[in-house]
Amino acid sequence: MLSKYNTNLTMEFLLTPGVESQYFDRKSASISIAKLTETVIAFANADGGTIAIGIKDRAIEGIDAQGNVKINDFIQCGFEKCIPSVRYTPEFVDVIKNNGNSDRLLFLHIEASSDRVHRNSADEVFLRVGDESKKLSFEQRLSLEYDKGERLFEDNVIEDCRWEDLDEELLSEYKKAVNFQGDDLLQILYARGLAKRSADRPLITIAGVLLFAKYPSAYLPNARIRFIRYEGGKAEVGTSMNIIKQEYIEGPLVKQIETARSLVQSQLRTFTALNPLDGKFVSIPEYPAFAWQEGIVNAVTHRAYNIQGDDIKILLFDDRMEIVSPGKLPNIVTTSNIREVRYSRNPRIARVLTEFGWVKELGEGVKRIYEEMKSFFLDEPIYDEPNNQSVLLTLKNNVFMRRNRRQERIGTLVSSEWNSLPSHHKQALEIMYSRGKVTTKELAKIIERSTNVSRKVLEELAAKGFIRRVALNRNDPNQYYELIVE
Repeated sequence: MLSKYNTNLTMEFLLTPGVESQYFDRKSASISIAKLTETVIAFANADGGTIAIGIKDRAIEGIDAQGNVKINDFIQCGFEKCIPSVRYTPEFVDVIKNNGNSDRLLFLHIEASSDRVHRNSADEVFLRVGDESKKLSFEQRLSLEYDKGERLFEDNVIEDCRWEDLDEELLSEYKKAVNFQGDDLLQILYARGLAKRSADRPLITIAGVLLFAKYPSAYLPNARIRFIRYEGGKAEVGTSMNIIKQEYIEGPLVKQIETARSLVQSQLRTFTALNPLDGKFVSIPEYPAFAWQEGIVNAVTHRAYNIQGDDIKILLFDDRMEIVSPGKLPNIVTTSNIREVRYSRNPRIARVLTEFGWVKELGEGVKRIYEEMKSFFLDEPIYDEPNNQSVLLTLKNNVFMRRNRRQERIGTLVSSEWNSLPSHHKQALEIMYSRGKVTTKELAKIIERSTNVSRKVLEELAAKGFIRRVALNRNDPNQYYELIVE
């Protein structure tokens, strides 16, 4: 362990390829102060993090050769070059280079800014997005300034919460997760901004209560998840009410996620699908596990906890799952850029859940939800903002197509020739089995070939008697192909 502020910063970690992330970056000691300032600003405007200076090409370079003036510039850049100044803690670490000489690294531990947008002397604003520090446009900057106001809530103190109200077992698990070596668990809360010092006692913040209080809902009544399973495709009321299971999930956020995952898993069904390796039928889940689990984690991590009149909802219908999180998307994140842009409304909560292993880095989270749904031949996930007051994620299954499929005829017909079919032909059959039908244009998009190629694939399958074309005439714009099941 090299750092007393971030116990994950081991020598092995520092030299591992590809560890740059939302919370960490490595820089050569030859970096210009202007470029370093951009990275400092990006971390402060996002979720905070650590910059390690003195590492080049995944080898220890050290900083001593730069001289005292530049080393002092490294330390002072967050104060002198950032407007307004960034809150951060510098830390020197003694190291031995490959040639056996002693040297030092410099860690800059940067705090996330709750209420201010930082810029450089050229009036440029940067934001940490995944492993990059991106310059914001004028519109994005305005949105960021607006969104900063919502970050204050998780830092507010809950006066009634005492140390004895926290879950020490969960704190001990967190201690292991971050490799904290001390015995005073309270120091972990101070280090992550989850508690504040006072003359009388530690003051636990809202983020600290949500993450580690035994009963967070005693202080924030709607900090919970409500699960509802409906029979059918819509919610009925009155005498026609069709709720067949309803549960409230409470407790620290990590335990809410774990309980919700187990509950949803117990309610999901399995269906049959064509195995692309042999053309035989196999059982597959109703939804890809990563997609719905990540949807739940994102709802818990990024909801607006200052909205007290509503809770997170997981609604399970026959044909879809809906995950509703109170609070609209931060303005810098939209339904059109949600796959690429990350901005945490609750950076302290996000940091802890990341260290517990729940929150995925950018590129593995929302983007992978899309990929997983596509791999199951399901419709793309839909993100929406109903009434501009919440975020709704809808995952659709294809239960009706699967229910109506008479698989014995298909299995007998297809399996006998499956191994001899080209890969695009197999893909076309999988899609039609899953969705019920496919158009030439749809298949072309999925196999990433031209419409002429996809048309040839479908015509060859039709000639074999596996599928048929459904159309009013040869030029029918609504024509499609379907499996022959009778």
